[in-house]
Amino acid sequence: MNKRSTLGGGTVLALALIFIALTVLCNYALRGWRLDLTQNHLYTTAPGTDRVLASIKEPINLYFFYSERAAGGLPQLKTYGVRVREFLEELAGRSNGKLRLHVIDPQPFSEEEDRAAELGVRGAPLGPNGGQLYFGLAGTNSTDGHAAIEFFDPNKEQFLEYDVVKLIYELANPKKPVVAWMSSLPMAAGFDPQTGQMREPWVVYNDAQQLFDLRPLDQSATHIDPDVNVLVLVHPKDLPPATQFAIDQFALRGGHILVFVDPLAEADPSGAGVNPMAAMGVDKSSHLTALLNAWGVQFNPGEVIADRGHALSVTMRQGQEPVEHLGVLGLGKDSFASDDVITAGLSMVNVATAGYLEPITGEKGCKPLPGAKSCFTPLLRSSTDAEPLPVERFRMLFDPASLRDGFKPTGRSYAIGARINGNVHTAFPDGPPSGVTLPPGQLALKVSAKPLNLVVFADTDMLSDYLWVREQSFFGQRLTQAWASNGDLVQNALDNLAGSADLISVRGRASFTRPFERVEKLRRVADDRFRAKEQELEQELRDTESKLSTLQSQGKNSSTLILTPEQEQEIEHFQSEKLRIRKELRAVRAGLDADIKRLGTTVKIINIVVVPAVFALAALLIAVWRRRASLARPAPAGARAAAEERP
Repeated sequence: MNKRSTLGGGTVLALALIFIALTVLCNYALRGWRLDLTQNHLYTTAPGTDRVLASIKEPINLYFFYSERAAGGLPQLKTYGVRVREFLEELAGRSNGKLRLHVIDPQPFSEEEDRAAELGVRGAPLGPNGGQLYFGLAGTNSTDGHAAIEFFDPNKEQFLEYDVVKLIYELANPKKPVVAWMSSLPMAAGFDPQTGQMREPWVVYNDAQQLFDLRPLDQSATHIDPDVNVLVLVHPKDLPPATQFAIDQFALRGGHILVFVDPLAEADPSGAGVNPMAAMGVDKSSHLTALLNAWGVQFNPGEVIADRGHALSVTMRQGQEPVEHLGVLGLGKDSFASDDVITAGLSMVNVATAGYLEPITGEKGCKPLPGAKSCFTPLLRSSTDAEPLPVERFRMLFDPASLRDGFKPTGRSYAIGARINGNVHTAFPDGPPSGVTLPPGQLALKVSAKPLNLVVFADTDMLSDYLWVREQSFFGQRLTQAWASNGDLVQNALDNLAGSADLISVRGRASFTRPFERVEKLRRVADDRFRAKEQELEQELRDTESKLSTLQSQGKNSSTLILTPEQEQEIEHFQSEKLRIRKELRAVRAGLDADIKRLGTTVKIINIVVVPAVFALAALLIAVWRRRASLARPAPAGARAAAEERP
């Protein structure tokens, strides 16, 4: 017996040592391995994110300022804080040591709090006590450059990965992006011959000058520098073939392009100085058909979208009452692509006499059809109460109400802005146009060397100041105040396109917090079941209280100081009815949440009792099975002989 016990103890010790050895081996061999079982793969980084991390050449320090104790009283923020921290740790783990994460809980009046303010992370006030909640990210690179996310807004949770990776990309590539800007509209500062005075630059153009290395590009340019990050085309019109060829080759090299076309550009100076009748026939539409078609986009310069669902009221002449204009639209959040960083967070974008865009080949969305060259994703859309109208109806329009004459909505929603990605073919299949000579050793591209990244808007008036900013002069200084999000839209598009293709590919993800779909379904069913009864009882209660109030007021009337027995009996009846109805009403309202409470109880029972019991029963069955298998196994011959020799 002692020998058998010693053997059993040695076996257990050997198994323990083997288990420890395997654990240590797995810790080293499987380090960095992850298994993401969430439905929306929240903890799986996008391929573009991995490529941005791999491109980091010098170490970057990330400082995550998070007031963990202060966030403890805000459950939603606390949960999101854990999500952000885990995501940052995941990025740091995947960066091969190039990202150094520092988690800091700034205390009031501490050096950490001063450091957060210095790096651009702001604190949110917490109540009247004056406390600050810090929940932001700052980063520094080896050249003393820094960038920051002031505060992680839970409402922008789906863009968490994009915002953080964008910050890392900016620190890894500190040089200001180069934006080449070609426009036939007078957007830059200069002399206005009509007024005889210097004109101010448009606000969107001025903002771009401050944020980027802006290079004005002439409409007759035949070359686009290779260091250009984004090419902006505003109202391209009558471009020479050599210029179009240069744009075509830039696109085929994988260029990032932002285009604004228009069927009727109000700011087009064409026809200025001529009589009004002659100006009516002046063409103020954009001309880029060949290039857009090669990129998979169809734009009809002869039609304007009239949209009754988003029409704004305008005043055509001083003293006139505002009139609804079907061609001047205020696009709200229901018109924006909710999963794209360009339109995320915008409140309203105003457009005027805008056209519409359609894909030539491919599918609306991210997955092109077989054989398609590019995919077309709408960014701005009209309502379904819209119809394309001939552009002639908007030239010299004196009465916007006349646009309603014969207006027949098609029931379709039209794309006013779109993003196009993918491989495209050249617009010059026969080679360079005449007069274009390529440098020695350079060949004209026929297909994309890299996928094209293109954003197109079918309106140029959206860039005009009058549609989104108010101006005032303060001691000779020009002050502007935005009342719409047009400027933010342009800045978002430039920010997005100025990054690498890998950064552009990091789009919005699903939200970390998921709704209780079963609970919401039960709530809707309960509403349908009980709401009618609740409304009926509430109306009956109001009628009863009204009758009761009428009878009681009779007792206070000086002419009838004494109530008859019938009136007193009626008052008692209505009072009891009032109590009964209120009791039934409370029961009905309690019934609204009864199924939800039962579901919660069921879930608790399953988690606390059923699941542990199932695991315990399974373990018990396995132990019994192994015990029976061990007893049923025949003993070795030596053991049987020893057993037979025992007295």
